[in-house]
Amino acid sequence: MTKPNFIIFYCDDLGYGDLGCYGSEHVKTPNIDRLASEGVRFTNWYSNSPVCSPSRASLLTGKYPVRTGVEQILTGKRGKAGLSASHETLSSMFHKNGYKTAMFGKWHLGTTPETRPNAHGYDEFFGFHAGCIDYYSHIFYWEMPPVHDLWHNEEEVWHNGEYMTELIAEKAVDFIQKYDETDPFFLYVPFNAPHYPMHAPEKYMKRFDHLPWDRQVMAAMISAVDDAVGEVVNTLKRSGQYEDTVIFFSSDNGPSVEARNWLDGTEDLYYGGDAGIFRGQKGSLFDGGIREPAILSYPAALQGGQVSDELGVMVDILPTFLSFAGISHEELDIDGKDLSDMLMKHGNTPHDQVFWEYNGQLAVRQGDWKLIVNGHLDFDHYGEVPDAVHLSNVREDPGERNNVADKYPERMKQMKTDVEAWYAQYT
Repeated sequence: MTKPNFIIFYCDDLGYGDLGCYGSEHVKTPNIDRLASEGVRFTNWYSNSPVCSPSRASLLTGKYPVRTGVEQILTGKRGKAGLSASHETLSSMFHKNGYKTAMFGKWHLGTTPETRPNAHGYDEFFGFHAGCIDYYSHIFYWEMPPVHDLWHNEEEVWHNGEYMTELIAEKAVDFIQKYDETDPFFLYVPFNAPHYPMHAPEKYMKRFDHLPWDRQVMAAMISAVDDAVGEVVNTLKRSGQYEDTVIFFSSDNGPSVEARNWLDGTEDLYYGGDAGIFRGQKGSLFDGGIREPAILSYPAALQGGQVSDELGVMVDILPTFLSFAGISHEELDIDGKDLSDMLMKHGNTPHDQVFWEYNGQLAVRQGDWKLIVNGHLDFDHYGEVPDAVHLSNVREDPGERNNVADKYPERMKQMKTDVEAWYAQYT
């Protein structure tokens, strides 16, 4: 049996409601929508962290952030360590099992040689190490001193004036076109869009010139990602590889409303993406910070057009991908669950509970119930202060607007005890 190829598209600060197939009224994403129509679109998919670096660490290792040593946003300065190569990742596991591995885009998991992409099993890397760069100069400006941050493997390269989203797409397409089918491949394509700075080529801005500037530039940046996804998928289709390629599309965390997104950050210029009906944004353990758009396509094995309401999280991608590849993972010390049976047999989620921790916040999802301890809305400009313990039934109240902790004290106590005990074992 031919082993499938694998591709992960990962966006940066994309909100649950920022895609056409998730109900956006402002952004048109026909290519991503088509991928959803040909695959499975998840409505209950979560990141393992509400910020960049920990989310990416979990995606690639199958472990909760607290177990990876990456619990916070990592610095972009040169010489700063990140995810240790002692943690096996999707790329390192695929690499040792005969896969050709490549990554094009944002790393944000360390800048030292020991923690860069090539140390984690990538045969080829093109992209940047920091959390964000100027889309045209590829300079990381957000810590002093600024540094140029664009690399091909371990060599610094210069593409001044070329738009980063388009560069990422170009490299991914070139990789597929040069693929000789001797070995299957794993391709990780983490975009920096639509993370600030707010840059988009004129051709994309013109597509949305009916929108106010703040919404226009966000829509333009997402539209560029949509075109990039379309270029990669169409290249697979032209080469006859699409049917046997597993594709996962998602985002690291919810939308940001940091002032750096929009001019001076005043309220009339403060549109930081769309979390849909969910409360909270990037940095918060309310669902607006961690519930993500997520699509998985595998035409050779999964019926298209499915919408799954079953619970899934980023740590599940590693064991699920390995299962589809026929690579043993039962002995791995990971937190993710293999979702292949759930997907192929339309079964229920294998998760009884899922846990989160970030900056003093704790959260647990258990069935339809979600509890947050010390929850906050990091970048929320409306001045809300959540209750210290917040319990919601997210099926009945998906926006987590009503705290029912007093109504269900035993459930609240049990879930609070469980999440605190989970976190205590790592502190």
